[in-house]
Amino acid sequence: MKLKAKDVVATVLVAAIAVPYIGYLIRGEMPFIEDPRGMAGTGLVLGIAAYLVMTWGDSFDQLGKAETALAAVVAGLGLAALVLAETAAAEALLAVFMGSILVVWAVKLVDHTGLLHWHRPTSAAR
Repeated sequence: MKLKAKDVVATVLVAAIAVPYIGYLIRGEMPFIEDPRGMAGTGLVLGIAAYLVMTWGDSFDQLGKAETALAAVVAGLGLAALVLAETAAAEALLAVFMGSILVVWAVKLVDHTGLLHWHRPTSAAR
């Protein structure tokens, strides 16, 4: 299966997270992103938007449930990074959150290419 326009849009949204984060790591700030809280907020908003775009029209099968659970964990990481932005663990938590956004994006892309299959075992296979 070929990738669709929604995958390209979601990839642009993920790049819109990754590019400022790389700039934030290099310079310590980017326009409109001055601290870990701003970067976590940007990641949350654009990450949720990218996930919603990628899941638009997908079936909610076993794999879809697992992907949604993974995305919920990542959103929880993002919320933790946002809330704990003024603590000593802020940068490490932000790094884990940014990496986990890429994991969710990669899993969805692999699913959309048809390389990832997860079927419930039939009664004959039990």
